[in-house]
Amino acid sequence: MNRRVQGTDGREWIVRAQMEWRRPATVEDFEHDVAGSPASGVAMLSVTLLLAVILVAWLPDGVVVPAWVVWGLLLIALFFPLRWVLNRPWGLVAETDGDPLGEHPPERWVGVVTGMFRVRGEVAKVARTIQREGLPDFDGPLHPME
Repeated sequence: MNRRVQGTDGREWIVRAQMEWRRPATVEDFEHDVAGSPASGVAMLSVTLLLAVILVAWLPDGVVVPAWVVWGLLLIALFFPLRWVLNRPWGLVAETDGDPLGEHPPERWVGVVTGMFRVRGEVAKVARTIQREGLPDFDGPLHPME
């Protein structure tokens, strides 16, 4: 997701967002940043699939399963993966190369926004702030990088 924005001072900013696969490490997370392997998740998924196959294989021939039961089980199975996808962190970057006259130096602002739907609103808010004030908002998710 890229957007070009013209600031009040004439600089052209590029505001972009990209989905992150892992949550960025912060100072607060430093002591708890023990990365375990995905083996336990894979093991639980395989046990769940094995139990589902056994349940279907042992189902007697005369049993009629209502459609709402199948849809309910599918909804339960898809809840956590869908929640995971919708709550991924997005890296948000606003940067400019400066102006041609050299009055303003290049700048880069970086931040993190959580949620697929929230990131679109934050990109629009940052773009409006740049158009109105010439810089991203200091109270927003973006912070200047040196």
